[in-house]
Amino acid sequence: MTTDISRGISYLRRGASMLTHPALRLFVLVPLIINVVIFGTLFTLGFNYVGEMIDWLMSRLPQWLAFLEWILWPLIVLTAALISGYLFTSVALLIASPFNGLLAEKAEELITGRPVEGIEGIGAALLLVPRGVLRELAKMLYYIPRALLVLIASVLPGVNAIAPVLWFWLGARMMSITFLDYPMDNHHLRFADVVAASDSHRWCSLGFGGIVALCAGIPIVNFIVVPAAVVGATLFWCEELAQ
Repeated sequence: MTTDISRGISYLRRGASMLTHPALRLFVLVPLIINVVIFGTLFTLGFNYVGEMIDWLMSRLPQWLAFLEWILWPLIVLTAALISGYLFTSVALLIASPFNGLLAEKAEELITGRPVEGIEGIGAALLLVPRGVLRELAKMLYYIPRALLVLIASVLPGVNAIAPVLWFWLGARMMSITFLDYPMDNHHLRFADVVAASDSHRWCSLGFGGIVALCAGIPIVNFIVVPAAVVGATLFWCEELAQ
């Protein structure tokens, strides 16, 4: 299990190390610009909202419970970072999905040395925007009911103590599925096949998705986590799932 998780984590690191390869630079540029604009705007708004929420919560606690602020801050910030990291990434992916598919295609060709029958060029990627949006919406429809269950668990006394763990597990699972979808969609596989493939390598997927979820909530780092995760997921696909 530990080895599988470590291997999953390594895919993001290896994906990041490939971003500067001459064959991928152009296809990294567009998603990177989109990520900088979206993450820079939404993370600032989200951070201000979290601060206001904690101030509101503390103002309603008795004075003798003021010490809880030191406990609530890290718990709320961690939970908010995981949730916002996934939501912000989802927005970026919704807009940049065709370009991420093109990046996955070029990365697979670089990794395997074989051509992939897929979209060719930025112009073709633009024509596939509607299809990419529908695929991203399918991921959101998969995520929303599960997020609602975790949200309910987050307000239940006793259960809410493990809410950050539940959010992390859900975020890790969704990040793995989300990014594996790009190389698998290039091979015309269904979204259900992507979910099944992720489940078949559960611990490796958890390691990969978990590190992506954590990095997505870190300012500056989240600018490059999307293209790095696309390439990392493509490595995961080529080395373990394509067979």
